[in-house]
Amino acid sequence: MKHEINRRQFAAGAAALGLSPWLGGCGKVPDVVKIGVAQPLSGPLAALGQDLLNGVRLAVAELAKTGYSVDGKRVSFEVIAQDDRADAAGGRAAAQQLLDSGVSAVIGHLNSGVSLETAPMYAAKNVPQLIISTNPKITQLGLSTTFRIVANDALQARAIGAFAAAQLDAKAYAVADDGTPYGKGLAEGAAAELKKANKNIALHQSFDDKTVAFKELAAKLKEAQVGVFVCMLNDFQALALLQELQAIGHTRITLLGGDLVKTADMAKGMDMIDQIYATSPVLDVAEFTTGRQFLEKYIAAYQKPPAYGGHYTYDAMYVISEAIRKANSAEPAAITKALHSINGYAPVTGTMTWDEAGEQRYGAVGVYELRKGSWELRMRSDRW
Repeated sequence: MKHEINRRQFAAGAAALGLSPWLGGCGKVPDVVKIGVAQPLSGPLAALGQDLLNGVRLAVAELAKTGYSVDGKRVSFEVIAQDDRADAAGGRAAAQQLLDSGVSAVIGHLNSGVSLETAPMYAAKNVPQLIISTNPKITQLGLSTTFRIVANDALQARAIGAFAAAQLDAKAYAVADDGTPYGKGLAEGAAAELKKANKNIALHQSFDDKTVAFKELAAKLKEAQVGVFVCMLNDFQALALLQELQAIGHTRITLLGGDLVKTADMAKGMDMIDQIYATSPVLDVAEFTTGRQFLEKYIAAYQKPPAYGGHYTYDAMYVISEAIRKANSAEPAAITKALHSINGYAPVTGTMTWDEAGEQRYGAVGVYELRKGSWELRMRSDRW
């Protein structure tokens, strides 16, 4: 006589042995699928992290309202949010809590240093990680579970250098960074592009990310008659430098920076020098055809406009939901496999699809000019 194994006993036994709880589910999608979100929800970057979390929650609310289903079965999503505190230790703790809670996928992290620490943790459990972090080293780890939802720093560095060389011609250029891996990487990549274009780099210098004493730097820029300053410094540092340049009368200069200067505060420097530009792999939501619709829904839900890239995490959640349908499973490894072959519908940005390394195939970098107190798109490309 054959004995039927009690499903509860099997599940309990599997748990005792440390086996995946998905073994007892035969690949079927549960009623509730857990999605992890790990972002900085406290500290200086809290507004950005909350925006990224808001994007996911908005998508989940819409999926619930429209009646998301898999193979005819109604399925809902539960968002489990963790504060990674924008540091490695906080990121590891947040990742472990998400993994312990049984999430099927994770949307996080913002900071590249945090993603570098957590990516191996997610990979060990086959949990797909969709990141807005931009450091190329993350995908170079060779982990199949890592998927970047924007362009990386390599493309942004090429954009900075190419734009500076072709659009901002000057007799002398200067490059400076804040000493962080992010700032130094962009600065070195941009400098390489300028050298390829045979541009004269009169100065290339690193500082730390807290320096605001730039009297000596300003004097060097004036002495070398630098006309284009490639600035991988924070916005408050850039403004401190502009004040020094204004004080010594060297104002016929153009500043070109990265994400760190693409802020509202930089409007304070508009009248100090000729022009201010910034680049970013996170394109403004208003640039997309359906961006206005997203803005209206976002503001209605949160009573404020997006602070950063909520439209990207909103899209990422939709693509995850499509991957679950494609896999007919909420098992993490099955979702990972589906993401590698998907050309996912992204309501705002259009589509998300990845190459073998997990890089976004159509990630683009935009160049913005600060005019009349706001950033206006000058050009964007995915082929800098």
